[in-house]
Amino acid sequence: MATSPVISCEFFPPKTEKGVSNLQMVQDDLAALNPAFYSVTFGAGGSTQDNTLDAVVAIQQRAAETGIDAAPHLSCVGSSKERISSILQTYRDNNISRLVALRGDLPSGMRDPGDFRYANELVEFIRAETGDHFTIEVAAYPEVHPQAQDANSDFENFKRKVDAGADSAITQYFYNIDAYLYFADRCMQSGIDIPIIPGIMPINNYAQLARFSAGCGAEIPRWLRKQLEAYYDDIPSMQAFTTDFLTDFTEQLLEIEVPGLHFYSMNKSEPVLTVCERLGLIED
Repeated sequence: MATSPVISCEFFPPKTEKGVSNLQMVQDDLAALNPAFYSVTFGAGGSTQDNTLDAVVAIQQRAAETGIDAAPHLSCVGSSKERISSILQTYRDNNISRLVALRGDLPSGMRDPGDFRYANELVEFIRAETGDHFTIEVAAYPEVHPQAQDANSDFENFKRKVDAGADSAITQYFYNIDAYLYFADRCMQSGIDIPIIPGIMPINNYAQLARFSAGCGAEIPRWLRKQLEAYYDDIPSMQAFTTDFLTDFTEQLLEIEVPGLHFYSMNKSEPVLTVCERLGLIED
């Protein structure tokens, strides 16, 4: 491995005081990875805006001490230019200079997509409003976005986000490295040279993972699905297996010298730390 990958971790905004306390402990634990940033999800239509703001401001306030920046997700669907502009100014006022720009899904019952239909329009708007203030991450789908018409149109959608001014991309989680390799190679052939950072989802709960995967289009390979189903309620055995699997999977990513690793932590530190410790990614 020529260089160490840039590591980042993702959280969802806590809704209770206990959740806030837990997230603080998780952040303290994951600091051992020396991550470049912690991202925080943002509900479509701004459904968790206040919780996201509280979480990212708390992260950013400690950045001078920890060196770990905050990167709030910003979903545009169902929103207005005025609202997005206000959010951007709030983030600037709080010294936040990273964003994960996403389209998001239209909330149930909401028919009007608002002023933005696609993520590239959001990226263009951010650049027009703030110039180069923000480092902008966008989403990539090596296994094709579930709502895409086809693989080619999905790739063109991704390219439009890059052309609009994205600095790097974080993929939807996947368990098929060939899908990532094909996507990265297609980017190279198309002149896309921004980092394509693989997203990694630890497997804590099979039922939950299956539900997430059905919604986001991430394939669980048949052999892996069958093995997870076989454990049923034998949680210790499943955890031992998934830790071994994720360690091997991440090691393969390191061997092809990916530019970074983005862990979907689900607000838990142990699964991520165990894998990274095995791979020698934890700094003293």
